[in-house]
Amino acid sequence: MTIQIGDRVPSTTFVKATENGPEQVNSDDYFAGRKVALFSVPGAFTPTCSARHLPGYVEKADELKAKGVDEIACTAVNDAFVMGAWAKSADAGDVTMLSDGNGAFAKAVGLEMDGSKFGMGTRGQRYSMLINDGVVEQLHVEAPGEFKVSSAEHLLESL
Repeated sequence: MTIQIGDRVPSTTFVKATENGPEQVNSDDYFAGRKVALFSVPGAFTPTCSARHLPGYVEKADELKAKGVDEIACTAVNDAFVMGAWAKSADAGDVTMLSDGNGAFAKAVGLEMDGSKFGMGTRGQRYSMLINDGVVEQLHVEAPGEFKVSSAEHLLESL
């Protein structure tokens, strides 16, 4: 079942790349007590994700924070090393990269997709969420092959 507005984000574990190596991030702790703009991409370094999705959040980070967002985070079914390398290559210092390497979060929120025909296996769909103290306030899920409602611009307009 797909997560809905008003639902609590499920308890899972992400991994993020840090200066000291991979670090486990518990979703309950991560989303507690703050407003997080979370967006999901099918894969780091993929065309739309690299050319438009991540750069939009990097570019609009200050505007999102001015509207009350405490943190901006990107998740993908990629390992923490790939997510860390993507952040560096995209100069995405204002965006926290949360690796969902095994797809546990994507499955828990019911937003996984089958990318097998592209050689990608199971991945997370393209979407954005506004999460306030662990509860989903906004959810914008893209139709397959689209990039509109999960963009930083769309989320900013909806705040």
